[in-house]
Amino acid sequence: MLRKDFIRSASLLVGSTIVAPSISLASQSSNTKFLKKGLGYDMIREDLSVLDKFKLVRDLGFDGIEINSPTNIDINELVNAIEQTGIQVPSTVNKDHWSIPLSTSDLNIRQQIVKSINQSLEQTRILGGDTLLVVPGIVSENMPYELAYNNTMQTVTELIPLVEKSGVKIGFENVWNNFLISPVEAKYFLEQINHPLFGWYFDIGNVLRYGWPEHWIETLNSKIFKLHAKEFSRSKMDQEGLRKGFNVELNQGDVNWKQVMRKLKEIDYKGEWITLEVGGGNAAHLQKLSRQLDLIITN
Repeated sequence: MLRKDFIRSASLLVGSTIVAPSISLASQSSNTKFLKKGLGYDMIREDLSVLDKFKLVRDLGFDGIEINSPTNIDINELVNAIEQTGIQVPSTVNKDHWSIPLSTSDLNIRQQIVKSINQSLEQTRILGGDTLLVVPGIVSENMPYELAYNNTMQTVTELIPLVEKSGVKIGFENVWNNFLISPVEAKYFLEQINHPLFGWYFDIGNVLRYGWPEHWIETLNSKIFKLHAKEFSRSKMDQEGLRKGFNVELNQGDVNWKQVMRKLKEIDYKGEWITLEVGGGNAAHLQKLSRQLDLIITN
C-alpha cells in the first residue's frame, strides 16, 4: 500500500465504528487506569515514516513505543516524532544480548556486549527513556549454570559505571534462557548486585511455562522497573508444542490478569508502563491489541 493511501485509509479507520469503541474505552478509563500502554516499534507493520508511525500509535490509544537498541533509526527522527506526537519512548531493548550474552567467558566478546549496552544506555537517555531491557545471561549445554552466573556478575561490574553515568536503569528480563528461572533466585541475583539502577523488567507471559506471574510480582516487588505483556496457554504448550503456548489471544490464555493487576497495586508498582510484546500487524490488528490491553488494565 502506498504511504499516502495508507494515511487516508487510516484516517477513515480512526473515524469509523471499528476504532471508536476502543478510543471511547480508553478515554472513559483514563482516570481509573494506573498503567500506561506501550508496544514495540517493530510491531507496527505499516509502510510509514517514523513520524507517521508515532501518529498512528497515538491515534490507536497507546502512550508509548519501545525501541530495539542500538537502533539504526535516525535518532533525530525519533526525537522529532516524540516531540510532535507526545508519544514517549519509556524504554529500549538491547538487541545484542542474545548473540553476545553477558555470561560469555570470552573477555574480548564480553567487551562487545558492554559496548553495545553502553550505546543503548545513551540512546535511551537521548530519547527520554529511563530503562534498558537486558537479558542477564544464557545457560546451555556448553555454558554451566554457575559459570554463567559468575560471568554475568563480572559483566555487571563493568556496566555499573556506565549505568551511573547515563542515569538509565537496567532491567533484566525473565526469558527462556535457562537462567534465573525462579523469583527467589532473581531477587537474590539483584540483591547481590545491590544497586538501585539495576532491577527487573518483568515479562508476565514468559513465566507461565514454569510459574505464576503473581508470585514473581510479590517477590520482586519494588525491583520491578517495567512490564511486558503477552499471553500464554499451558494446554496449547502441552498439546501442540512449547512455543505454541504463545499462540493465544490476550485474555484467552492462562494469565490471571485480574490477580496480576491486584498484585501490582498491592506492591504499589512505580514503573508506570505495561508494554505489549506480541505479534505485530497492521492498524486494525494493533487497534484490537489496544482494546485488549485496555480490558487488562481496567481489571
